[in-house]
Amino acid sequence: MEELKNGEKPIITAGAPKGSRPRKTISVGKRYIINTVLVVLFLAIGDMMVGQGIITRYQTSVLEQVGIYIIMAVSLNIATGYLGQLPLGHAGFMSVGGYSCAIFIMRMMPAFGVTMRDFVLGTPAASLLFVVGLVFGGICAAICGIIIGIPALRLKGDYLAIITLGFAEIIRVIMLNIDGVLGFELTGGAKGLTGIPAYTNFLNTSVVVVISLFLIHTMMKSRHGRAILAIRDNEIAAEASGVNTTYYKTLAFVVSAFFAGIGGGLYAGCIGVMAPAKFGFMKSIEILVMVVLGGMGSMLGSVLSATFLTILPEALRAFADYRMVVYAIVLILVTIFRPQGLLGTYDFSLGNVLEKIANREFPWKKSASAEEVE
Repeated sequence: MEELKNGEKPIITAGAPKGSRPRKTISVGKRYIINTVLVVLFLAIGDMMVGQGIITRYQTSVLEQVGIYIIMAVSLNIATGYLGQLPLGHAGFMSVGGYSCAIFIMRMMPAFGVTMRDFVLGTPAASLLFVVGLVFGGICAAICGIIIGIPALRLKGDYLAIITLGFAEIIRVIMLNIDGVLGFELTGGAKGLTGIPAYTNFLNTSVVVVISLFLIHTMMKSRHGRAILAIRDNEIAAEASGVNTTYYKTLAFVVSAFFAGIGGGLYAGCIGVMAPAKFGFMKSIEILVMVVLGGMGSMLGSVLSATFLTILPEALRAFADYRMVVYAIVLILVTIFRPQGLLGTYDFSLGNVLEKIANREFPWKKSASAEEVE
């Protein structure tokens, strides 16, 4: 075997044709560097376009909502696609996170010395308060996830969907009537919580989306993620193999609720008003449709479907009132003709694509081994 210039021998895989070149691979470190550079460029270009007015305020608001619903869809995909359960209370976690984050930020503004204008200017104190408030909202949603997850995850299928749906309705009713019980204004009751600072913008929404996707992707590639996937594939076999199914089912449910609370916190700062009516049963269905349409178990599918289904009602503003009819029709068609979703369980990997390009492995090009067989 001939030696290369640096003294190393070429790596020839078993069964490779004689004289074939060694396969080029990209290390994990280089993959992270490439992804980080691309993400930073995207954020810098996007923020520059928003700052210079190339992207209008209305378009910026739509992009912020796209980011929020990406977080909501990907977080629900943890429980639905990766764990294999069917919760219908995601809007409840979203409302808990949104109310908690907004109330915390509004009450803590004097303590941090932050004004409404500081959020627009992006001062360090305002940024710190935003981060703390967002994490606080996520933790509150996660606590609710623990409270409902431990008893609910003993059930399966329709029973789990019913109990989580009931939980979401309980949260909505609590937000509606808690002011009368406490004797002072907290959530604003039926009229909603108003006066929320505009702490959500394109840049911090995009950063939170990137961090959320990275953390969820990392978790699912770890041994904890593999245990969750094993429960989805065969819960009995996973338990027989030593997987603590109760722990991992609860973990997936709580992580899903945490990121839903993060999305709710961003949502509160985006729209400026939190009303219980916004987090009814149909909100959970909207998010579920995004997951099912993209493919349960596919992060890329959830991202694409959330983007499409958020922009579509805005693009067809005149027909926005009929979007739920469109969602229902789309869900029926996907269930009939492609029950696994548009992308199934496929997940995009830029590193794998670059490796195929480097090795000239194009779909339309036959491999050398296939040509030899012929």
